[in-house]
Amino acid sequence: MTKKTIIVTGGAGFIGSEVVRYLLKNQDYTVINLDKLTYAGNLTSLLSVDSNPNYHFEQADVCNRASIKKLYELYTPDVIMHLAAESHVDRSIDSAAEFMQTNIIGTYILLEEALHYWQALDADKQKTFRFHHVSTDEVYGSLGAEGLFTETSPYDPSSPYSASKASSDHLVRAWHRTYGLPVVITNCSNNYGPYQFPEKLIPHIIICALQGKPLPIYGKGDNVRDWLHVEDHAKALWKVASEGVPGETYNIGGHNEKTNLEVVHAICAAMDKLLPESEFKPHSDLITYVDDRPGHDQRYAIDATRIEQDLGWVPGETFDTGLQKTVEWYLNNRDWWQAIIDGSYQHQRLGLNTHANKES
Repeated sequence: MTKKTIIVTGGAGFIGSEVVRYLLKNQDYTVINLDKLTYAGNLTSLLSVDSNPNYHFEQADVCNRASIKKLYELYTPDVIMHLAAESHVDRSIDSAAEFMQTNIIGTYILLEEALHYWQALDADKQKTFRFHHVSTDEVYGSLGAEGLFTETSPYDPSSPYSASKASSDHLVRAWHRTYGLPVVITNCSNNYGPYQFPEKLIPHIIICALQGKPLPIYGKGDNVRDWLHVEDHAKALWKVASEGVPGETYNIGGHNEKTNLEVVHAICAAMDKLLPESEFKPHSDLITYVDDRPGHDQRYAIDATRIEQDLGWVPGETFDTGLQKTVEWYLNNRDWWQAIIDGSYQHQRLGLNTHANKES
């Protein structure tokens, strides 16, 4: 029997690299990492699997139709796991163009070429092929103090980023309903863990605290997010890709609702314990309140009942255990993130909506 092949788009990113590492460690598949290597793509996150004979890297842009067509023909994939996306809300506020191009047009091109490829497969392979689109809970907008997002929650995106992901979700469903392409969609809550680009909240706070820099809290810090450890997420994604029902959506959450202020205080407490000799202890003294993000959603929370009941997935990490592992990883892997902040990203504030006519 020929070994099955999975293409992971965005496989050099934070979640994508975790998926690649998980698949190569736990499944006997050929894994193709397709990544453009934008600012957030980092092949050093994959050094542990780089010599694995089942791993192949292809630098390509999901918006380049000729490249995507060629890769489908070359590798004849059984599964597409589509994670490639521009993903930082603040960057989308400053400049939305790349989000529209990558997240919407890129998804369209992947779908079109997947459809042509799938239609040419024999009947048995058509039945087992899957196009798995990985999305976000931000497409649902903002919750009040009560309630949870379910797979049937209405879409109400607030930022250019979430609007672009909502658009891509709709495209994926349309290609299933119109053409029969076997797709599955997942919408996840906030991820955290090792190898996350330092502009995101948790690594940003850890690294700033290490350096004695201010720890910025948007507004009052009372915005609530449901936190999901990236290793749990990777396991859930493979569950859906391999066992999910075509046409279905599965919400993935960590059952860990925290305000941003609670998250930052928890990081500070962990660092106080792990770095008892730090000159910046207590690290919570570094907390600084800054102007809120425009259109900042108040609360996200996921109802993950469907994936638990239908596929048997539940998160393995609590927020406390996952955060402890995460803080320790950033303390023990300074070379990884130091190389990033020595480059183009140096903790600058993004998303202040100061670009006015930048897109025109």
